[in-house]
Amino acid sequence: MKFNEEGLLPPKDYELTLSELRVSILVKGSQNENPWDMKWRLFLVNQLEIMAEQLWVVGINQIYIDGSFVEDKAHPNDIDGYFECELMDLASGELERKLNALDPYKVWTWDSSSRKPYRGFTKKQLPMWHRYRVELYPHFGQPSGIRDEHGNQQQFPAALRKTRDSYLPKGIVKIIQ
Repeated sequence: MKFNEEGLLPPKDYELTLSELRVSILVKGSQNENPWDMKWRLFLVNQLEIMAEQLWVVGINQIYIDGSFVEDKAHPNDIDGYFECELMDLASGELERKLNALDPYKVWTWDSSSRKPYRGFTKKQLPMWHRYRVELYPHFGQPSGIRDEHGNQQQFPAALRKTRDSYLPKGIVKIIQ
């Protein structure tokens, strides 16, 4: 695994365990001359591990991470991603209830009214971001709210495999157990 000239992973799904992620270029850096915040990136992976383990406990195994964490950026703000789930588990509130039963801070919600500002950021963030610096969105086939270069709504799988500003195709990491 290495970054291309645009600082992106070449388009592909990279299946990694959390242990493999910790020793990957995404945490250790590409060893070029750019400063790389390995300590911060390792912290983010440790935070991701807490949330991924909660998802695994409730039977969710399709977890994907993206955002600047999977790009050649020394200090990403966070880890973004999505996981695949069943619509009825989400719509009934069962998924959220089960996840919050596992999480001591009860951060599992995607209710926009739960978003709060954070100093220096224009976008209000979900409780999971404030606690873990990780935002994982449920995906059951719905639009993500992210539009493509033609103005069309995209689902998370398509939206997170392109850059948001230039729509370049890029790789994404699937977290496996």
